[in-house]
Amino acid sequence: MKIVCVYRDEQYSPNSVENDKAILDAVGGSLRQQGADVAFVREADLQAVEGDVCLSMARSPRALQMERTSGVRCINTPDSVALCCCRSHLVQLMKSVGVAMAPQQGDKGYWLKRGDASAEQHGDVVYCATEADEQRVMAAFRERGIADVVRSAHVEGDVVKFYGVGSGQLFRYYYPSDDGISKFGDERRNGASHHYAFDVQQLQAHVERLARAVGVQVYGGDCVVRADGTFAIIDFNDWPSFSRCREEAAEAIAQLVRFAK
Repeated sequence: MKIVCVYRDEQYSPNSVENDKAILDAVGGSLRQQGADVAFVREADLQAVEGDVCLSMARSPRALQMERTSGVRCINTPDSVALCCCRSHLVQLMKSVGVAMAPQQGDKGYWLKRGDASAEQHGDVVYCATEADEQRVMAAFRERGIADVVRSAHVEGDVVKFYGVGSGQLFRYYYPSDDGISKFGDERRNGASHHYAFDVQQLQAHVERLARAVGVQVYGGDCVVRADGTFAIIDFNDWPSFSRCREEAAEAIAQLVRFAK
């Protein structure tokens, strides 16, 4: 079995370059041990997609189009990645499939998030405590040529990061405030986790429902668990770093490839 693994470009991997590389290395290494012919390529260096399976962390329009027209089975598919990378479209999909999400209105401030792409820098996701903050942040987005902006109310509670593979193959969750691992430090807005009790199976059901609707097989994101145990999914993305459960996730992803025979 010939497999090509595409590393994510640094532009789409803010503060996570080594961790993103490490999970793909781990998956490829596992498959090589099982006898697969595995090749690695940087997203920017991709010239053709050839083989039986493409394991891709790529996000650039160029790479996604190359994968789309190759006819090679891609994990994740280019169309699912494109959807994950367009936050405004993803929010509409979340609403349509009934996934628990942050409300539009609230009294604890708001988050403004770049809607046309995944977060590439700290300024792509900004908390606004006041209307004046919102106006200032919107002006900053406009100066950068960003007109598509998603607005959601701040949700108080425990920030929980989740990782998933397939439908039931792997689902794990962690509290960023417990280990201090964070891309931009936005989780500090919610403070230290209280570890509020919540229904993990219900969260998994919501996350996997969203993953199926998007079409991703390797995914992750964040939610906030309120004091009453209800939760709101605040972020969802394609192929995270799995830095907290890398070896376990690598084996689960390799299993997806074996089923692709």
